[in-house]
Amino acid sequence: MSRTLSPPRAIVQRRTQRTKRLLALEAVAESLLSVTGLVGAPVVHSSGVVVGRLVDLVVRWEGEPYPPLTGLVVRVGRSLSWVSAEKIGELEARRVTLRSAKVDLREFVRRDNEVKLVDDVIDHQMVDVDGVRVFRAADLFLARVGGGYRLVGADVGFSTLLRRLGPARWRVRPHPDRVIDWAAIQPFSDPGEPVRLSRANSELRRLRPGELADLLEELGRSQRQELLSALDAETAADALEEMESDELSVLLRDVDPGQAASLLSEMEPDEAAEALRDLDDETRDELLAAMDPDDAEDLTLLLTYDEETAGGVMTTSIVSFDASLTVAEARARLADHDSYDDIARVESVLVLDDDGVVVDDILMIDLFMAAAEDTLGSLTGAPWPVTVPADAPLDDVIEAFVENRGSSIVVVDESDHPLGRILADDVIDALLPHRERSRRHFSGILS
Repeated sequence: MSRTLSPPRAIVQRRTQRTKRLLALEAVAESLLSVTGLVGAPVVHSSGVVVGRLVDLVVRWEGEPYPPLTGLVVRVGRSLSWVSAEKIGELEARRVTLRSAKVDLREFVRRDNEVKLVDDVIDHQMVDVDGVRVFRAADLFLARVGGGYRLVGADVGFSTLLRRLGPARWRVRPHPDRVIDWAAIQPFSDPGEPVRLSRANSELRRLRPGELADLLEELGRSQRQELLSALDAETAADALEEMESDELSVLLRDVDPGQAASLLSEMEPDEAAEALRDLDDETRDELLAAMDPDDAEDLTLLLTYDEETAGGVMTTSIVSFDASLTVAEARARLADHDSYDDIARVESVLVLDDDGVVVDDILMIDLFMAAAEDTLGSLTGAPWPVTVPADAPLDDVIEAFVENRGSSIVVVDESDHPLGRILADDVIDALLPHRERSRRHFSGILS
């Protein structure tokens, strides 16, 4: 599938943000240091006496966009010793000079939130949030910032990999024009490795659901789990709704059944039902059993409908009130009811008569513009809502959309009681079962 990730303006904004970051790096280009180039460099006293050879560099991982260097792992004889950052006088391309001729070398022991750049980060999977892609860093770059050194970027260029494989003299030549700013990077760990996602990078919040879906599809199993854990439930559910059906099925089978059930419960009911249809019977039953009974009941009902009918593509996320309610009472219920936490997504509310039959479909804007003392019944009137039975074939649903040009159709039972609602994008999804193009892209065309 070729998914449209962002509108042109958003892409330009992202590129502008990256350019500003890279320009900042270029201002200190002379001080950029290649981590792979430093490996094996001699560590010397201020007097020039060689203490050992640099094995790795350690940074403090949590809490800052540019992790500070906390120390070095140095091979002294057959032992790995620790040199704290306070003891470092100067880092050069192929040499580390210590501040004093007297250095208390201690055995290296990893502390909480410390990461070894060579062992734990280089060649490990990460996400470039600006570029919306998964990559492995071929090299990392440090720069002097204030009174110390910080991790400022990663390089993914093929030429960098060649530099690492070539003569040692090549490895000391960083190419800052290929650096991805570290503030735009979200690191992940491989199974069993010490690098762990300890907080949700704020940059991830800028991504659209479709972009997050692309990342989830590219990441490995453990990294995918970490990204899900970093997102709030609603954001994660939105991203899952944009995933390819086969990738989503794999994800739901891989994660803990309780988490999978929770994610499905946060998704739009029609999207969750579609995801459940793609699972084998045993997995589907396991996830339904792990859900809240009310959510499971709604999804079980949707699964009983044929996919090629109105019931098979409708969502059960509807809001309905009695016509006798006042506008003030309806507003209060919208604000207080737990089921309406995401009320911002609701475009209209159904008005029912005393028998629960659909009378009208009132736009939310009309509800909030009306006088508080008015009854919902007084707001009803032409044009009347379009309704279809749950067993109506998709051709009839499409015809109803074309003839009425509304944004949704109400699905009712044989007594005209509301069962659900069909939105325009639900029809598009039904017509494009393989999701050849982005739902949002097609919705924009139709609107």
